[in-house]
Amino acid sequence: MPAQPNPFESVARSLEVNGGKYKYFSLPELKDDRLDTLPFCIRVLLENCVRNCDEFAVLKEDVEKILNWEESSKKSIEIPFKPARVLMQDFTGVPAVVDLAAIRDAVKRLGGNPANVNPLVPVDLVIDHSVQVDDFGSKDALQQNQEKEFNRNYERFKFLKWGSKAFKNLQIVPPGSGIVHQVNLEYLARVVFENNEELSSTDKENNLQALLYPDSLVGTDSHTTMINGLGVLGWGVGGIEAEAAMLGQPSAMVLPEVVGYKLTGKLTGAATATDLVLTLTQNLRKLGVVGKFVEFYGEGVNNLSVADRATISNMAPEYGATMGFFPIDNTTLTFLKQSNRDEKKVALVAEYLKAQKLFVTSDSDAANIRYSAKLELDLTTVVPSLAGPKRPHDRVSLTDVHKEFKEGLTAKRGFKGFEIPAEDSEKTVEIEYQGKKYNLTHGSVVISAITSCTNTSNPSVMLAAALLAKKAVEQGLTVNPYIKTSLSPGSGVVSEYMTKSGLQGYLDKLGFNVVGYGCMTCIGNSGELPEVVHETIVNSNLVSASVLSGNRNFEARVHPIVQANYLASPPLVVAYALAGNVKIDFETQPLGVNPTTNQPVFLRDIWPTHEEVQECVTNNVLPEMFKSVYEKIALGTDNWNKLDAPESMLYPWDEKSTYIHDPPFFKAVESQTNESKPIKDAYCLLNLGDFTTTDHISPAGSISLKSSAAQYLLERGVERKDFNTYGARRGNDEVMVRGTFANVRLYNKMIGKPGPISLHVPSGEAVSVFDASVKYREAGNELIVIGGEQYGSGSSRDWAAKGPYLLGVKAVIATSFERIHRSNLAGMGIIPLQFKEGQSADSLGLTGKEQFSIDLSAGMKPFQEVTVSVTGNENVKEFTTILRFDTEPELEYFKHGGILPYVLRTKLLGQ
Repeated sequence: MPAQPNPFESVARSLEVNGGKYKYFSLPELKDDRLDTLPFCIRVLLENCVRNCDEFAVLKEDVEKILNWEESSKKSIEIPFKPARVLMQDFTGVPAVVDLAAIRDAVKRLGGNPANVNPLVPVDLVIDHSVQVDDFGSKDALQQNQEKEFNRNYERFKFLKWGSKAFKNLQIVPPGSGIVHQVNLEYLARVVFENNEELSSTDKENNLQALLYPDSLVGTDSHTTMINGLGVLGWGVGGIEAEAAMLGQPSAMVLPEVVGYKLTGKLTGAATATDLVLTLTQNLRKLGVVGKFVEFYGEGVNNLSVADRATISNMAPEYGATMGFFPIDNTTLTFLKQSNRDEKKVALVAEYLKAQKLFVTSDSDAANIRYSAKLELDLTTVVPSLAGPKRPHDRVSLTDVHKEFKEGLTAKRGFKGFEIPAEDSEKTVEIEYQGKKYNLTHGSVVISAITSCTNTSNPSVMLAAALLAKKAVEQGLTVNPYIKTSLSPGSGVVSEYMTKSGLQGYLDKLGFNVVGYGCMTCIGNSGELPEVVHETIVNSNLVSASVLSGNRNFEARVHPIVQANYLASPPLVVAYALAGNVKIDFETQPLGVNPTTNQPVFLRDIWPTHEEVQECVTNNVLPEMFKSVYEKIALGTDNWNKLDAPESMLYPWDEKSTYIHDPPFFKAVESQTNESKPIKDAYCLLNLGDFTTTDHISPAGSISLKSSAAQYLLERGVERKDFNTYGARRGNDEVMVRGTFANVRLYNKMIGKPGPISLHVPSGEAVSVFDASVKYREAGNELIVIGGEQYGSGSSRDWAAKGPYLLGVKAVIATSFERIHRSNLAGMGIIPLQFKEGQSADSLGLTGKEQFSIDLSAGMKPFQEVTVSVTGNENVKEFTTILRFDTEPELEYFKHGGILPYVLRTKLLGQ
């Protein structure tokens, strides 16, 4: 059935602000008492459905489902969602643009018009993941790292610049501008959209200037949720789903439950917003909020700045929620003014949202809201904390870090343990670096990084770190030079206020020079350690440590050989750099000795007060800084402007390129679908345990010299120094398929030790995962993967689904799935199957050496039971799983071989 006129046109109203007249679809005019009981985030979903209702993609009954949210959310009811825009960073954005270019080729091959392949909604792509900490601890580090970034990534940047010219609605923010989420918060976010293209001729005759609606987005990065701190609806999706949204396909989502989290009181003592988010992350993980929204309310919210709120929203993936939402209030408006948004725009935002009952005017606004569940936290109870050493939700109080680390050294290997022999736990190794001798032990800090959007977007914790650095320098304290110290701000605004405050110089003296503007250490772009440090850690089997102000610390993510990784606030990052070891007890052990007074200096002696920090923020974070920084973005950098990119509609692929390669996904797509076939006698490629992350499945960091990807690059004349990272090479499927399951910390139960190794069952040979897949493919064997709890946790990575697809994986059977990764698997046509409650591969006695058959030819329904037949195991002949295609559209995508072939056939070719 074709689209129909919007049946809710009757609730459309006009709003006059600043002399302008605007159209909007009024929620109060629905005259439904249930509106006042809906969480604010659900009201935004309601407006989205009301405005987009066409009785085709969005039905009138979808609006009723949302109005009846309290009951609907208990029943896994699906609704469509049309985001206003799409946000990307370059690691995930490059493969998306590569796919768009390949889709143009396919459309032309199948007789369509390639010019029709364009994003249908605004797409912002921020190049922020390519810069690495090659140089550090010097005033020249920034320039040297940026030059290396451009030299390494010339092909990728040239391709992206082609895309910005070839595709409509695609804006590229050039490298050196900052981290995507901070740039989104400070600059890209519209908060309220003004769209004159959505107006009818009648609307224009009535002198309406634009259609108003809430800003909303999906992003190809898990931490897209940071924008929830500004009251904007948005979350991370896989690159595959984002591409479909770009091409006008609504996202099918299960109407979520909403946990109301009441905050009271105010942060006190040495507690920071980072400590608060680590506490919330631990609490929400315990509750279990996977697939749910979390909405914050209460008088404690009034004591949090937008930067504090954004810190909390940023880590929604770590506490497992789809979103961590802060409704818009007067604090939001204050931030919009501070970040140099136009005064008239701010007035329009306020008037529109108030008219829509989307604005919080007082704490009583939450009185009638019916949340699915409630939690409460008194902010005065928050204490300084870290998270680690291997997971972001393993919070540990600052006072207990030294004890936990020491206990974990000799404990069994796990999320806390490292299994070091007791007799080696006090090992000390002397090194010589820059003419001086130092001792390395277990717990020695070798990476200390103020990095990542989580904290570098927050002036209070950044200036707290700078004030602590000032006091440390004044006490004569120093940082050991072999520690890889770095400061990678989320935007140029940070450098503006650091310079104005006069504090950057103190950070420089401790080695925290600016090394780049982008997502660096947190994503794994930490660069090489000093050679003597690297060799000593490896040869002596030392459990070294990193302390970073990031949001992810999974195994081998920050650096392949650094085993203990702790997330901390920026001032604690500086403190641990001064201490040099995570085994320090800050209560009883000094950071060092003042060489002038010969007195010990404790952390409490140099920790800045809340009042000192707030005064520094008030005096130095100014609107004109945002204006000057973001005006330059539109102009582009000299290096970016010098790039000579093609002008053609179709991209001229270069087969010799090891960065950008014409992908195979659309070459076999024909106009008609093929019948789905049962999976027969498939072998298990890997049998993986709990919490297998997307970093395990598709690493973003350095390419090991022993890997299949390295062999591919060496064969094509790429030298070791030019390998770059997996993240930077995501535009080349040949590299990425070889890098799938290539994490050195991957633990395959069929092998019994860490490493990217698979067991080729027919021969009994242990080989690389890629080589095993080739052997199976040559023999005509299909493959599955077995996983444990929260399979696919971590960053949103389309290659964590694309890679297994190219390896020949037909299904993944896991105890449970992370939301985005499950969606990505479905989007690639890989069948996600979930063990029944209480069961797992281990409980069923599966080893992974069996063969598995799955027959779905009789038809499929979301969440139906599916029987898996087993041969090669005397005790297990079959077991029952749950089909995790969660919506009808996902089943339809599967029939087409994935979401992109579906869009190609149905939307671009009209099949």
